[in-house]
Amino acid sequence: MASFDANSEDAHRSADQAIRLVARQQGKRLRLAWLLLGPGILVMLGENDAPSMLSYAATGAKFGIGFYLPFILLTFVMALVVQETAMRLGAVTHLGHAELIHRRFGRLWGTFALIDLLLTNALTLVTEFIGIVAGAEYFHSPPLLAVLATLGILTITVSARRYWRWERLMLVLAFGNLAFIPVAVLTHPRWDTVIQALATGLAHPPHWSSQTLTFLLANIGATVTPWMLFFQQGAVSDKGMMAGDIAQGRLDTGVGAFAAALVGIFAVIATAPLARHHLNAGQYNAAQFAQALRPYAGRWGGRLFALGIIESGLVAAEAIATSSAYTFGEITGVHHSLNRPWREAPGFYALMGGIAAVSAGLVLVPGFPLESLVLIVNVLAVLTMPPALAFLLLLANDPDLMGSHRNRLYQNVLGIAVTALLSFAGILYAISVVAPTLR
Repeated sequence: MASFDANSEDAHRSADQAIRLVARQQGKRLRLAWLLLGPGILVMLGENDAPSMLSYAATGAKFGIGFYLPFILLTFVMALVVQETAMRLGAVTHLGHAELIHRRFGRLWGTFALIDLLLTNALTLVTEFIGIVAGAEYFHSPPLLAVLATLGILTITVSARRYWRWERLMLVLAFGNLAFIPVAVLTHPRWDTVIQALATGLAHPPHWSSQTLTFLLANIGATVTPWMLFFQQGAVSDKGMMAGDIAQGRLDTGVGAFAAALVGIFAVIATAPLARHHLNAGQYNAAQFAQALRPYAGRWGGRLFALGIIESGLVAAEAIATSSAYTFGEITGVHHSLNRPWREAPGFYALMGGIAAVSAGLVLVPGFPLESLVLIVNVLAVLTMPPALAFLLLLANDPDLMGSHRNRLYQNVLGIAVTALLSFAGILYAISVVAPTLR
């Protein structure tokens, strides 16, 4: 037993790989797909976090059903391009994203990646707890109770002592994101209008204004962020996926992108009835949105919306804290695996719990400038995404790392296009925030 404990990370990972090998040899494709599902779905549904879902809700309340339905689908196509590359890197190299940057570009850039990610992740975690507290407000739950309950759930999930069990627990929580679908159905939308919007909405953009720019960039920022790269590549490595698993990894990421896009679209549909009253959607938090939806979706619709926001913040908080711990371990060299118990990886679990606890504590500080912090987080996210994508493309094109799995021409074209678009969006967003008179 002592020998097994000393090498629990390798033992657990090898056991999972052996199960997948048997399924592949026996030609059980569905079982193999089930065994390999996880990182892609979690990263995509995790990015449907509390601020993102409130952004979609505000979009529906402002613009109704139209341009933004196919636009949200387009943003998740961009996310799929980015995350497929991260998945492929992890499956081929068996290393996390920060460790690859450290090895290929030196300690300076590796340390920069660590500090940058820890800072933006800590601030982003605060926004997740803001969403959780706001959602819990609908049920008259005190902020302290909402925060403690969230931290308790996070503690339970990471106590699984094995990546596979943690992943399955997280998947159960992540599929709670689908709660926004019945909320939309309960508002009784005109489905012919929804189908028409999906088919022709991009051809009819809303009237251009500074507010339109804000909503466009908010919806782009709701789909692709730096922590996603570090989380999925770290999870793929921790799961023990290999080059032969890339096809299933693409399926996993594609399913996650489709599910997340569907939820985002239905969140817009759910709040579209509010657009008729020309409400100031920017003033709404989770509880107020849930309350405003009750005349259209009923009591259960309001409850499901509030629960959806809580779930969104919870899953994102777990994923973001995990990506921080993975990155910390990759750069510092300490053990960083959910296949290890606490005693074998104390630094990994301490950072994961510490960054979540500090972020949660800031939400409870009276008078803390939460709205300003959300603004800073959004600016940091869009400004740090282009450098992260540049590293991603350089690594994916490295023949020494990737061999025959390096980027092909079409993958580079798509990757460069996404990088250029996000860079342009980031510059516009930063200008709109820093110098609003230039909008």
